Amino acid sequence: MIETVFDNGTLLWSGGEMAQLAAAVPEKFKFDERVMSFRSRACDYAAIVQKLRSLQLDFTDKACDFTPLNDLKLQETLIPRPHQKTAFEAWRNSGYRAVASLPTGSGKTILAVMAIARLKRSTLVMVPTIDLLTQWANVLERFFGQEIGMWGGGCNKTCDITVATYNSAVLKMEFYGNKFAFIVADECHHLPGAATRQAAQWAIAPYRLGLSATPESDPERDAVLTDLMGDICCRIQIDELTSGVLADYDVETIPLELTAQEQSEYMLNRKIYTDFLHRHHVIMNSVQAWRNFILEVVRNGAEGRRAFEAYLTQKNIARGGENKLRMVWELLHRHAGDRIIIFTADNARAYEIGRRYLLPVLTHHTKSAERKSMLENFRSGDCPVLVSSKVLNEGVDVPEANVGIIVSGGAGVREHVQRLGRILRAKPGKKAILYELVNASTSELNVLARRREHRAYSSKVGGTSVC
Repeated sequence: MIETVFDNGTLLWSGGEMAQLAAAVPEKFKFDERVMSFRSRACDYAAIVQKLRSLQLDFTDKACDFTPLNDLKLQETLIPRPHQKTAFEAWRNSGYRAVASLPTGSGKTILAVMAIARLKRSTLVMVPTIDLLTQWANVLERFFGQEIGMWGGGCNKTCDITVATYNSAVLKMEFYGNKFAFIVADECHHLPGAATRQAAQWAIAPYRLGLSATPESDPERDAVLTDLMGDICCRIQIDELTSGVLADYDVETIPLELTAQEQSEYMLNRKIYTDFLHRHHVIMNSVQAWRNFILEVVRNGAEGRRAFEAYLTQKNIARGGENKLRMVWELLHRHAGDRIIIFTADNARAYEIGRRYLLPVLTHHTKSAERKSMLENFRSGDCPVLVSSKVLNEGVDVPEANVGIIVSGGAGVREHVQRLGRILRAKPGKKAILYELVNASTSELNVLARRREHRAYSSKVGGTSVC
């Protein structure tokens, strides 16, 4: 008879037939001489139990501490859209363990509600931000008519259905990893982080659903996500959704020029930086190349420090400039009365715009009460413009927003798809527009080309200057 127990985020396996089981799936087990038992990751629970059954071995399960929620019922009629039905069926056909890639604003939360209602099992939903924590709790309480537990944001209550920030889940899953049969990872591209992944590794949950508009990152992180949540079972793109699911939108690129002084300073620092790369044979085309650059900076003392300072200076100049600030003002006038979100790559630029035009600025430094007030005023129209660096990229439901202005950002596709998603929440008669301000004679052109790789941009980009 084989027996398993949950032990601080892992599983201990013992019994006379363990040698046969360990030989069948040796990659799942390590023998722990401290307790004279085999040990496995908690997240391998489902795979090991399936192997036990296929080998027809007797098994006593003392790890599982959850039971069906037979009385769980939807309190509101739920009529899923076609793309949600497609995603649900793909997840179901993947054995209730997979990642669904759906655009921001297309109703990923509803997909999770459908899954919870189908499984009727204790559920933990993991999210990256406090805003998403409260949004998910409110939606789940409305649909299931029962108290929803919360971990994070000052809350520490566990219920049959619980929502947690990733950080809080990591702290608690060592003790609660056997309490939930189903885990949902919202914005699951966060999950492969070195610490964050422990929230899923320490859970025995056999049923798993990952949600993200852009789940891919790099091969290493992608492999971790697949291991913890399953393969991507469906991929639905923004341009595949019918009108009414997301707002119609356009993307317009506005090429600008640096002032003569800005251009001179940019070229000077750019040359110092690129000359250093050439001398030390560093080609900046990958994450590894960035590491090599930093290593050369460290190795070369004063020369390296000067090159790194020049890199930062030319980058900041490319991301900013007087003409970008003037264009922001022109667009604010053009869209007076609209709900506008202005995105920047860093806090300094966001605060600069806020000071210059007396606009509210929302960053990770913003206190919770002030943040709540800003978003409420934005939604009501009392303050129709928000400036933010990155905290509005994901996790904020502002369907009123219909204009986005990207002053600066990184080259990553995910960031820009998320920013586009902030203005695509559907409302009757809504037409959204995203402006990208680009300093044409700088490295921002390379950044623009890389972010355009996503199909959400390729068919919607306009190149007309409005200067």
